[in-house]
Amino acid sequence: MTPPTPDNERTGPRTGRSARRATLFGGESARRAVYVISVAAELAGVHPQTLRFYERKGLVDPSRTGGGNRRYSQLDIERLRHIGMLTASGLNLEGVRHVLELEAEVERLTAELDRVRDEARDTIEQTHRQYRRDLVPLRQALVFRRTGYGDAPRQGRR
Repeated sequence: MTPPTPDNERTGPRTGRSARRATLFGGESARRAVYVISVAAELAGVHPQTLRFYERKGLVDPSRTGGGNRRYSQLDIERLRHIGMLTASGLNLEGVRHVLELEAEVERLTAELDRVRDEARDTIEQTHRQYRRDLVPLRQALVFRRTGYGDAPRQGRR
């Protein structure tokens, strides 16, 4: 893997739906910002000016080259398509922003829940292993036998 540079990588981690999509499109290669604005607009099915507007509104954050040109990744394209789907269904841009924030929060909480489940599973397994170590096999345990009603119990081995 090549080290991140302003020319080909986003700054900061992806969250929400974009993180899930990264695995669908090849992980790191999906995060690589390679599309210029005209190609990104064509792939997303919108006008380049719309991409600039979405950026001003904070809905998309493309990488920049050293010269300041925008570069979009496959994840950015997917996000733009998702924004287009939401606006086509009747949401305004503030509604779209809210939906994207909620999706990111659901993704974050799902990851946290998975982490907590794994920790709980590990703790339970560790407790069970400890129980197994603490158990004494029946053959090694002391057994008390009574010889009669009036006799005191005596120890014996089985």
